[in-house]
Amino acid sequence: GRHEQVVERLLETQDNAEQGLREILAMEEEVAQSLLDAKERAHQGGVELQQLQEELQKAGEEDARVKASLDQLTRELEELKEIEAGLERQEREVDEDTTVTIPSAVYVAQLYRRVSKIEWDYESEAGMVKGIHH
Repeated sequence: GRHEQVVERLLETQDNAEQGLREILAMEEEVAQSLLDAKERAHQGGVELQQLQEELQKAGEEDARVKASLDQLTRELEELKEIEAGLERQEREVDEDTTVTIPSAVYVAQLYRRVSKIEWDYESEAGMVKGIHH
């Protein structure tokens, strides 16, 4: 009796221990799997972070290119404004010169006509003007 009871308890304890061991192994497997999953998510997050950093760098480079382009266009616009101002200055100077020159040229032509007493015949052959002296 006594020996059988001890053997029975031993077998029972062994069964309980095996059951507990199986449960512990199952829990360890779950923990290991969730750790692997977490590592995979962390790796994926790292990859995404790297992609975002690359995109950010590309955007920064593009921004620098656009800014350089804008600066160049601004310089060209300033040069064009200076050229335009110079042309307007020259145009005013030419206008001032012609307001003095043209009336004096007209005066000289009228004076020559009076003194020379030549009448100009514009109705002669095409491309020719005849002078009639009196």
